[in-house]
Amino acid sequence: MKKPAKAAPAGQAPAHAHDHKHCVEDALAAAERLCAAKDLRFTPLRRRVLELVWSSHKPVGAYALLDKLRNEDLGSAPPTIYRALDFLIENGLIHRIERMNAFIGCSHPGEAHRGFFLICGDCGNAEELDGDGLSEAITADAQRRGFAARDMTLEVTGLCADCRKTPA
Repeated sequence: MKKPAKAAPAGQAPAHAHDHKHCVEDALAAAERLCAAKDLRFTPLRRRVLELVWSSHKPVGAYALLDKLRNEDLGSAPPTIYRALDFLIENGLIHRIERMNAFIGCSHPGEAHRGFFLICGDCGNAEELDGDGLSEAITADAQRRGFAARDMTLEVTGLCADCRKTPA
């Protein structure tokens, strides 16, 4: 299965010049497969919310989603959108970026993993990292201190490779 978006290998800049339409198509196909395998309802609203979340690499807030859905016949009440977002989070299809109170597509749908993100302070793009080694290091350090880690999300802010190349 082709993953919708993947962090670049260590030391390499991510490829931002790509056809983002493929990210959206791959995310929707992965969601359809996951929902079918788990016998879950992938309703038109859930599908559309996922599509909107994946519409860029920038995290999107619930009210921005509401604004985009206002002219569509899928339901645009806040509780309806939040239920769709909760479904997508619970099933590993999106992540919540806590510091921004926003949502981003999960590049590893259906796989158990932690959420580690690089967030550009200039352009707003966010990229999910493959943080297996990082997760293990944090868990091991926590255990040495007698702490049992239950959940972890890491949000690193800075400048992406594209913004670093752009003169100030």
